[in-house]
Amino acid sequence: MDIGVVGVNHNLAPINVRESVSFTDTKKIEAINMLLDRDINEVVILSTCNRSEIYIHAENIEEKVDELVNFYSEYFGVKDIDKYLFKKTNLDAVKHLFDVTAGLDSIVLGEDQILGQVRDSHEFSMKLGATKKVFNKLFRDAVTTSKEIKTITKISQQPLSISYIGVKLLKEKIGSLEGKNVLIIGLGKMNLLTLNHLKEEDVKNIYIANRNIEKIKEIENKFDNIIPIKYSDRYKILEEESIDIIVSATSSPHLVIKYDEMPKLDKKVYIMDIALPRDVDTKLKELDYVELYDIDDLKEIQDKNDIKRNELAQKAEKIIDEKINEFLEWLDLTFMDPTIQSLNCKCKEIKEDTLDYIFRKIDLNQHEKKIIDKMVGSALKRVIREPIMNLKQVKNKGQREEYIKVIEDLFEI
Repeated sequence: MDIGVVGVNHNLAPINVRESVSFTDTKKIEAINMLLDRDINEVVILSTCNRSEIYIHAENIEEKVDELVNFYSEYFGVKDIDKYLFKKTNLDAVKHLFDVTAGLDSIVLGEDQILGQVRDSHEFSMKLGATKKVFNKLFRDAVTTSKEIKTITKISQQPLSISYIGVKLLKEKIGSLEGKNVLIIGLGKMNLLTLNHLKEEDVKNIYIANRNIEKIKEIENKFDNIIPIKYSDRYKILEEESIDIIVSATSSPHLVIKYDEMPKLDKKVYIMDIALPRDVDTKLKELDYVELYDIDDLKEIQDKNDIKRNELAQKAEKIIDEKINEFLEWLDLTFMDPTIQSLNCKCKEIKEDTLDYIFRKIDLNQHEKKIIDKMVGSALKRVIREPIMNLKQVKNKGQREEYIKVIEDLFEI
């Protein structure tokens, strides 16, 4: 099969380890090109707040997967990273991708966001020319299967995103969010979801600091209590407007709330950092007026319908198993591609020789030549069409390989 995956995720590594091996788009491009130069056929990098995973298709897959383990250490310069890395090959790697895409390997079982992240990661590699026939089929099947699972099981009908659990945790710690002043830093997908969940909690004012102020204007009409502020005023607003809650989720590679710049406040502020790499300086935990939470703290929150979701996950696993079997059957048939291609080349060669002989012996006009060209080509295709179709129906791999060898010997291809 020659498919493998290596990476870290929330199951094996704490947040400080995950953020140390997080890929920006620039790093993705660099890493993908480096890996393609190492005799790897196809590469997709999936990097989210909860995981950093590299999927590859290559010959000698066990050896290449071991190389990937070393690559993580070399590329990021993280000591002892191999303690946190998992590696899977072939069927296990394919199963892992399907589970991840369906949200069955997420902190929040069945969450929706990962589906789009897998799709975007595949498309990113496609644009770089880093995926071909096998990965294009594999990743599209994983995405399609995930959509089917969500439609059939309704596992994400009440989606529990990281943003949702973050708001739920804040509510649990504070008691009620009604009438509270909130500062939102960053306006990506995570915080757009956060806004919707905060709307349901009847908070007082939502101050939004984003580098692109125009993006805030795009959503102002959807909420009654949004107040845009300059990104540079994010510290100033903490003192001026008695902020109770900060939710930060930017894509910045640097801290956006620093210990040294944090003003002294006369009331407690609750900070939810749902970014990776983290946005908030962990030293803020030393301040008695700060309660700081990050993604790993959200693992402590379990939704009341976990049992039901686990039942639905079992149904999802059955669907995944069926789809993986279909993919494996398709993959098996791709081993016939060189033989089929050689047969087609043989037919083309025979056709050209035949037409050359006919056209030398008979004086024909262009229209007549085209007709004969099509007739000869069609006849030759019919000769090989049925053997190819019958070959594809053979389920026994050993028997199929024998037939392929016979065809190659008989046709001298």
